[in-house]
Amino acid sequence: MKLNYFKDIFDHQAKNVNFAAFILAITSFISAILGFLRERLLAGRFGAGDEIDIYYAAFRIPDFISTVLIIGAIAAAITPVFSQYLVRSRREAFEFLSNLLNVFLISLVVICGILIVFTPQLLPLIAPGFSGEKRELTILLTRIMLFSPLLLGISNIISAILRVFRRFFISSLSPIMYNLGIIFGILFFVPQFGLQGLAWGVVLGGFLHLLIQIPIFFSIGFKPEKILNFNHHGLKEVIRLTIPRSIGLAAAQINLIVITAIASTLVKGSISILNWADALSRPLVTFIAISYSTAAFPALSLAFSKDDKKKFNQIYSLTFDKIILFLLPLSFLFFIFRELIVKIILQVGKFTPINASLTAACLGMFCLGLFAQGLINLIAKAFYAIHDTKTPAIASVIGMVLNLIFCLLFVRLFSFQNPFQQFFINFLNLQDLKEVQVIGLPLAISLSAIFQFFILFVLFQKKIHGHHSSTTQPS
Repeated sequence: MKLNYFKDIFDHQAKNVNFAAFILAITSFISAILGFLRERLLAGRFGAGDEIDIYYAAFRIPDFISTVLIIGAIAAAITPVFSQYLVRSRREAFEFLSNLLNVFLISLVVICGILIVFTPQLLPLIAPGFSGEKRELTILLTRIMLFSPLLLGISNIISAILRVFRRFFISSLSPIMYNLGIIFGILFFVPQFGLQGLAWGVVLGGFLHLLIQIPIFFSIGFKPEKILNFNHHGLKEVIRLTIPRSIGLAAAQINLIVITAIASTLVKGSISILNWADALSRPLVTFIAISYSTAAFPALSLAFSKDDKKKFNQIYSLTFDKIILFLLPLSFLFFIFRELIVKIILQVGKFTPINASLTAACLGMFCLGLFAQGLINLIAKAFYAIHDTKTPAIASVIGMVLNLIFCLLFVRLFSFQNPFQQFFINFLNLQDLKEVQVIGLPLAISLSAIFQFFILFVLFQKKIHGHHSSTTQPS
């Protein structure tokens, strides 16, 4: 009886977009709490210094692979293509999925294996300011964490498929399990293995991310098949849609690599301060924008597959309005209470008042562009639903170029006394600090995100109206 009760909970189907968004928001909130705990443990144990800079720098290559190859494929292609097959035939849909999983896993093994071998050659591009033991330890941690994209790759494909079947609850538990794995690493692996324990915690998190979804995944009727067909039409369609999206995501990841590289040349602890500020602001985007856009994406894809334009527009408009309604005021509150948030969550152990002041200032700069980051996520998914991955990719490349220009400009302007520097020092109450160049990086990220949002918004309005008018013309 109890086993059936828990199975019913995990196998629950969301009835509509709002309920799916509610489930994702609740689980995102829990995941955010665990994320705050994770960052507090890191801040208390290591402070803003060399060790934690090594950990965050080592994340860059595995995160690049996870984002560009995994999130790119899922967000841009798998959901709409699988939805099309599912509308026609459940058997064809699962056959397509088996082939995709097999090809994807083999590809990830080859790519991660190559990157493990060539990590020493790639590291200078990511952290040119690292040398000696700091460099060697970063290489080791990177190689360990390159096992995580293999696990997260398969797990995220499963998540995408479960969401098509409206199993939002079980798929939304995966990020919680991922955070629990990292927290376990901090508490139990680090005392035994030192800094390497953090990397093994990431791998454990990836394993738990996958493990929790497998039972429900098989319960929807999927059975793995020994199919390896590189000429499968569905696989070609996924690749066709993935390439532009991956280019766009690569642009975003190059942004992060550039920012990490610049931060590695600044005052010690700059990389960790930047990552902590991002970790504190990110849950707002995840909790609201990503929850709503992720919930809306399968519905948008199905509406487009069924040529239901009215339904498509209704889902998109309502989701857009709700993201604005919640994200703008919460971003403002986070900005106002940024110092209190940092002190409550991070100021413990080796985390100093100077670390707190700089992290709070960076958090404030991130808050300026959170609304744009949230809406970019929704508009991009709306483009993917109509099988257009090129436009978001172009916007991402433009955003990357702008971000690079802003990063170099703002870091330079914050390095000496001038009206620009003095304005932000007074605005953020940083009169007692000398080294404040790191603040220029989140300011650049926010400003480039705002520009990218406006570009995407205008292009989508033109695209969707043009598509509707063309499809309603008589043949």
